[in-house]
Amino acid sequence: MLVMDKPSGERPLLDDAAPLLTDLLRNLKMRNYHFITPTPATHARVLARRRHERARSLRDIFGWSMRFAPSLLDPGLLCALEQAGLIVQEGDALISRVRVSSLGDDLFLHSAYPTSGQDAVFFGPDSYRFARLIEEELARCPQRRSARLVDIGTGAGVGGIVAAKACPFANIILTDINPAALHLARVNAAGAGVEASFHQAGDLAALDGAFDVALANPPYIVDGEGRAYRDGGGMHGGAVSIDMAGQAVPRLAPGGRFILYTGSAIVDGRDALRERLADLAHRQDCTLRYSEIDPDVFGEELETPAYEHVERIALVAAIIVRGA
Repeated sequence: MLVMDKPSGERPLLDDAAPLLTDLLRNLKMRNYHFITPTPATHARVLARRRHERARSLRDIFGWSMRFAPSLLDPGLLCALEQAGLIVQEGDALISRVRVSSLGDDLFLHSAYPTSGQDAVFFGPDSYRFARLIEEELARCPQRRSARLVDIGTGAGVGGIVAAKACPFANIILTDINPAALHLARVNAAGAGVEASFHQAGDLAALDGAFDVALANPPYIVDGEGRAYRDGGGMHGGAVSIDMAGQAVPRLAPGGRFILYTGSAIVDGRDALRERLADLAHRQDCTLRYSEIDPDVFGEELETPAYEHVERIALVAAIIVRGA
């Protein structure tokens, strides 16, 4: 059963809502729907400017998560969405419990704004950067049909779906500890025409064999509420990244790659995440390519106690490759 950002007393989304969600994506594509998801801070600022307005378009409903009048949706679609619990009453208006964002030619379902629930499924600017990194790294990808590619902690499915487009011969595996994420990733993959297998798991122990490509876009911020989609754990948010790398790198096939997009807290000019990844690569007879994508993000986090000794948070790309 899918649970996602539901207010107290509200029934959860049901697994049998998948066909309806697939139809929703198809319907929005036919209507040339397009929405680029900004940061939560930007989203909040835009909604603050429009706080006295109701939705005027599909983008307002499924992108900006604005309240809307029933007349704005086709009656048949509205009825089906309500029956599935995807549209709920809020005051004298309605609001969608899911958002839909554009990435290339595909649409991705994820949690409605604000993503405050413990089981929220996040999509945002990091998703776009992660997709670009994958496309660049997999410009030359395994071409044999036996190649295996795993997206660890897939969330809405961005990594696995983008990689599947780049590596059409690979067997795609998507994992996540959150059943809500896997539910939406499955719908998003179907909407993108991607075949994959889905596994609810917090690690790779349940999967046998080696991997030609492993992907990860883990959370990298310390979250006081411990929300899985946002909390990167110890090392000022770097612990989950190290854990995923520790799972994936020993499982790389000869010539295999681990592609990691994450953030790293810099303390006194030192990048502890880079040091730990370099040590892991060395111990596994692999090579590491490491670069900063953006030297300074989420500066507001430096005002919190968890970051009192941190001078900046950098977005980084780490590629660990096993020799052939």
